[in-house]
This record gives sequence, structure tokens and C-alpha cells, in this order.
Amino acid sequence: MDTSSHISFGSHANAFTGVLSLDAVRERAPAVFACSAHERTSPVYTFIPTERVLAGLMQAGFVPVDARQTRARAASAQHARHIVRLRRRCETVRLRDALPELVFLNSHDGTSAYQLRIGIFRVVCTNGLIVSRGAFPSFRVSHRGDVVDQVVTGALEVAERFGSLAAQVERMEQRVMSKDEQIRFAEHAVALRFPGPSASGLQPSKLLTCRRIEDLGNDLWSTLNKVQENLLRGGLTRMAATGRLTRMRRITSIREDIRLNSCLWDFAEEVLAG
Repeated sequence: MDTSSHISFGSHANAFTGVLSLDAVRERAPAVFACSAHERTSPVYTFIPTERVLAGLMQAGFVPVDARQTRARAASAQHARHIVRLRRRCETVRLRDALPELVFLNSHDGTSAYQLRIGIFRVVCTNGLIVSRGAFPSFRVSHRGDVVDQVVTGALEVAERFGSLAAQVERMEQRVMSKDEQIRFAEHAVALRFPGPSASGLQPSKLLTCRRIEDLGNDLWSTLNKVQENLLRGGLTRMAATGRLTRMRRITSIREDIRLNSCLWDFAEEVLAG
């Protein structure tokens, strides 16, 4: 874990040290290298392996830094929903403690189109925020025809928004939140994960727990990161419906990870706009 708290990159700086080899991508997300689509896909579905699209993205200057896939028991490992996070080979956007990323999602079972979104990886830890569609629209391509060029073009367009993303993060860093505002933010997050009126058994203030010194602070950016990491990583103690104490589980579902990340970002933007 890199504990640097102030990191920026010049116009020609190498923005990463943990580039994944294709073998590492295969180990983490074998569905990237699927040889065929799931048998339940429709006749108009065009199968193009994620591997080909990934190759196109790498030729365009992106490099994979993380990959994973859904581990559902009933699903085929070769056709499961998968996600690859990429960064530009030479990053020009400056963020104090984070790196902009391209988040690429796909599946080969007909449940997902090719999707591109903006992500943020905090250098001081391992949690990766994902920006909501409302803030920075995502790019989607259906499985129809040879889509590699479309996805690559979309990736380049999405990456052009990295500068706007950096400006938004800076505004969040400058927005000081009162303790009451932080609690309301945490309450909103609890409701996102546990929508029932009494289903959580979790004290919202626990989501404001700092896991490292870099998260100390009462600004919106610090609050968003503390809440996001605690909400998704789990490990906090809560009261189960049975009345016994239990630990909150880590979010492992790609779909739920994206939903929670996006909703938290939307709420942070509402605080910023208010």
C-alpha cells in the first residue's frame, strides 16, 4: 500500500507501477478470454471476446491495472460479468491523491453491453471510486457487429473528461462539511445498502471511521472516501435482525459495487451543489 498523501504527475509522467500482464488479467478474470458466447444469447448477438477489445484499448494507449469478475455459483466462469480498470499510459491530469481510470465492463451471457465509465483510484489505499452516469455519462455499445473501433473511440471520448473530473474532486476537497452534514451523508449511505427502515442495525457514524491518517479531515472528498470504503469493504459491527452482533460483509458483486459507488457520487454532487 502506498502511503503517499500528495502525488501529482507531470505531462509525460508514468502514472502507475502496477500494470497487469495479460496472464495476470486471465488469472483474475478468465471471462475476458472467453472463446464463445453463452448458449442462451440471441441469434443477433455478435460474439467478440473482451480480449480483442482490450487489445484495441491497449493499442490506443490504455493499460490494464485491475481485473475481476462475478463469482456466482450458477454462472459460467467463461461468460460471467467482468470488469477491467485501465489507465492512460501517459497521464496529464493532476489529482492530489488519486488517479483517473477507465472502467470497462462486459459479459458474454447477454446480460451486459460493453460499458465504459470513469473511475478514480486513490493512491493512498485500494478502494476505487466509480463516477456516476449522471455526473459523467457512460458509454455503451451493444453486441452487434464488430464493435472494437466503437469501444476504443468511446474510451478516448470518456478519457477527455478526466480534466473535468479533477476539477470536481478539487471542489469536493474545498467543501468543508459540518458534523451534522457528515452524519446525514453516512445515513444516506446506510439507506443505500440497507433500504429497509430497520434492516441495517448499523450506526451511521461508524461509516465515518478513518482507516488511515490520509482520511482525516472534514471536507466532502474525505467524507466521501471514508464512507465509500467502509460501506463497500465491510468489517464494521452491526446488530442483525436476530438481535446478535455481526460483521458487515464486503461487497463482492460488480453490479452492487457500481450501484453503491454511483449513488454515493451523486449524493456528494448534491452536497456540492447545495
